[in-house]
Amino acid sequence: MDTAAPPATHASRYAWYVLGILFLVYVLNFVDRQIISILAEDIKRDLHLRDEDLGFLYGTAFGVFYSLFGIPLGRLADNWHRGRLMVIGLALWSTMTALSGLSRTGGHLAAARIGVGIGEATASPSAYSLISDWFPKRLRATALSIYSAGLYVGGGCSLFIGGLIVQNWNRAYPDGGPWGLAGWQAAFLAVGLPGLLVAAWIATLREPVRGAVEGLPPPDRHPAPFAEFGRELVTIVPPLTLIGAAQGGAKALAVNLLALGLTVAAVAGLVAIGEPWPQWTAVGIGVYAVFSWGCALRRRDPATFALIVATPAFVLTVVAYGLNAFMAYAASFWAAPYALRVLGAAPSSAGFFLGAAGALGGFVGVTLGGIVADRLRRRNPAGRLVVVIFGAVVPVPFLVAGFTATSTALLYPMLFLAQVTASCALGAAAATTQDLVLPRMRGTATATFFIGTTLLGLALGPYLAGRVSTLSGSLSTGMLSLLASVPITLACAVAAYRLVPAAEVSREARARAVGEAI
Repeated sequence: MDTAAPPATHASRYAWYVLGILFLVYVLNFVDRQIISILAEDIKRDLHLRDEDLGFLYGTAFGVFYSLFGIPLGRLADNWHRGRLMVIGLALWSTMTALSGLSRTGGHLAAARIGVGIGEATASPSAYSLISDWFPKRLRATALSIYSAGLYVGGGCSLFIGGLIVQNWNRAYPDGGPWGLAGWQAAFLAVGLPGLLVAAWIATLREPVRGAVEGLPPPDRHPAPFAEFGRELVTIVPPLTLIGAAQGGAKALAVNLLALGLTVAAVAGLVAIGEPWPQWTAVGIGVYAVFSWGCALRRRDPATFALIVATPAFVLTVVAYGLNAFMAYAASFWAAPYALRVLGAAPSSAGFFLGAAGALGGFVGVTLGGIVADRLRRRNPAGRLVVVIFGAVVPVPFLVAGFTATSTALLYPMLFLAQVTASCALGAAAATTQDLVLPRMRGTATATFFIGTTLLGLALGPYLAGRVSTLSGSLSTGMLSLLASVPITLACAVAAYRLVPAAEVSREARARAVGEAI
């Protein structure tokens, strides 16, 4: 019979080694995700797109399918070898990034971005779960913040690398280079292929025992992780969701069909008033899919449902950080087009300064935010939420100053300060969600957490800024219109602050109440 070991109080040297490799993977993740920002003006010109189309390509096409597949892949991370899952995902998204460079139409690029989103959906559920099993609770926000800093380092590197490649390639080949490739296409190829080498490195990592760092007994190995993954796909990938709902009985199918009908009606209404159908069809698919998954989770795993979907503290933390990401993703994408189009900056210089500001600001903010969050939590069970509240409010004046700037000398430092103050919330929010669930649920909890940052943040923020920009003719107006979300972000963060302590204390009891064997 398995017995629990005493909880760990320190992290091993190997744990820090693993964290370093996972940090590199997240850097590549965001290089491949973010590089489209510095290439946006060239893509817009060559593929005859509008700002709202660029927002769709960057945010919605990627984000909806990232969140949709993140849930079954998060379940697979809970049940299978997490390192192997990351190898497969990294190889897929690197290949699809390279294929983005062969796109000849907006549709081709959208399909490639969907592939990148599906591949990248493997990374964070696996990484969050691995980090939570390598690091004790007292260091968890710090470790997750260091990993999450790869977001900002990768985003910054993507702008620098992409700007350098596109400017030099277009200068050397003004009429198209080898195979007729434009500079933006060469940039996609250049950043996509190295990920295949890193995938081989990931394959060498050891798999930690789940829950050992907290002194919990090791769970039994899942007998059929891929069968479980298939069952999860049926609950979330339309139209397979109808099969999944039917498995729950006539009532479950009727509820699912009602939700589908309401979603179709809402999308049709938006299209009827002039909204673009690709954007809202994709968002509708995402919303309906997540609803279907939630209903199925309640039937199939009531304990996980109880600690995630049915826990207001968890949901409010996700929404609060999702709305933080709503602003952050829009700002990180539209900063480069604003510098190039409005302020007349060159791609290489804009890429360097925006990349440096994003990488340094994000790394400093998310790392310091994680350290402060861990220290605050030692004195207050809800202390980490103080950092989330800070990240919701303090960046606002810097964003206003940046996106009304008339020179790059003001734009760059304002975006740096906005990045530092906004990014501090990430590790705090992520660690809060991990603390609210049992070890076997961490991959699923991570996938749910990223629903907020994708469906709320990535799928809506960049697009809505671009849509308002298209309608108003002002990119500045497009960005500043998003500030209307800040009061909602603040309200959700404050409510989570009040609810988290009781939710964490009652975690095991609530799981046992619905049948969890602990």
